[in-house]
Amino acid sequence: MEYILILLTALIIINLSAKVNKLEGRMKKMQYTLDHVTKHSEIPENPLNDELRKLIKEGQDVKAIKKVRDEWGLSLIEGKEYIDKLKSEK
Repeated sequence: MEYILILLTALIIINLSAKVNKLEGRMKKMQYTLDHVTKHSEIPENPLNDELRKLIKEGQDVKAIKKVRDEWGLSLIEGKEYIDKLKSEK
């Protein structure tokens, strides 16, 4: 009986992992499309980015991550990735 529960749990975990991976792929594709559309349109950049770039320039990456997390409700990883993306655009 225990083996059946372990097997069932493993199958559920594998299924959930596959779904998460699929969603991450879809999100990356959507982000690419959104970046592409933004570059070719007249949509102004979010004013928060100017504040974040200023903090990055001052070497205050942690404050920049905290700011973007507070403003947009991002997770720590998402906030760091966003700041890293802004840093790479220099």
